[in-house]
Amino acid sequence: MMKLDGLAAFVTTADAGSISAAARRLGLAKSVVSERLAELERTLGATLIQRSTRRLTLTNSGETFLPRAQRILREMEAAASELDASSGKLAGPLRLSAPVGFGTLHLGPALARFLTDHPEIELSLELDDAFVDAATGGFDAVLRHGAIGDGRLIARRLAASRRLLVAAPDYLAAHGVPRSLTDLEAHRGILYANRTGDWRFATGQGWTVVRPRPALRVNNGLVMRDAALAGLGLALLPTFFVHEDVRRGALVEVNPGWPAEGAELFLTYPRDHGASAKIRALGDCLRRTFGDPPYWEAF
Repeated sequence: MMKLDGLAAFVTTADAGSISAAARRLGLAKSVVSERLAELERTLGATLIQRSTRRLTLTNSGETFLPRAQRILREMEAAASELDASSGKLAGPLRLSAPVGFGTLHLGPALARFLTDHPEIELSLELDDAFVDAATGGFDAVLRHGAIGDGRLIARRLAASRRLLVAAPDYLAAHGVPRSLTDLEAHRGILYANRTGDWRFATGQGWTVVRPRPALRVNNGLVMRDAALAGLGLALLPTFFVHEDVRRGALVEVNPGWPAEGAELFLTYPRDHGASAKIRALGDCLRRTFGDPPYWEAF
């Protein structure tokens, strides 16, 4: 008979890329994960994972079996979650991914509140600035800042955020204050490496993209903020990164005559997964903690 712990070992190993990493995620010894994988393969009569000293890859059988195994685990977890919810208790694992900067600055208090309210939930949080596919990445939910545009996903809005063009006072004193979008092109920009259009502004003729001279490209908002504080150039950043610095005057908002493109914060999860009671409770807690409007807009 196929066991759920074997399915969990297989799915986690496929997602993590190694048995060692899967063991760390599951909180088990590497030998236990290896044995559960071997038992699952014996039960199925097929090799699912090709092991070598250098890498781990899925066999054709493993590639075929993986989406079904993922679906079985999701359905079992959702069913258990619904039963717990009907009894007034939420329990069991919940896997969440979020961007590094936002998670570092804002998720700690929110998740502490959530786990205090639901102490039987076993929350796993991974912070990653790379694109995380909420449909296939092995997470129950993924926190996203910006447009979703993926029909496989359900996106629940958590909070709004503006993007502000900011610079250190010393930078503006040395290089001048830009007053128009054209002025921006002569300035040095601290740019987010994962955005295709550098800076987008809503003008009377639609969206206008501005590409300043790059001083730094990086895929982390906290590093961008630190570079702006150091006077390296202008940065276009969400208010949740810079609200405290603008409030105390360490960064100054620059107004080029048109508002920058905003973005919203979403909790996303696979459409075929559905919103389990745990995901709904997490979303409710995050919205209450962030506020409406969120506290990072109150300055």
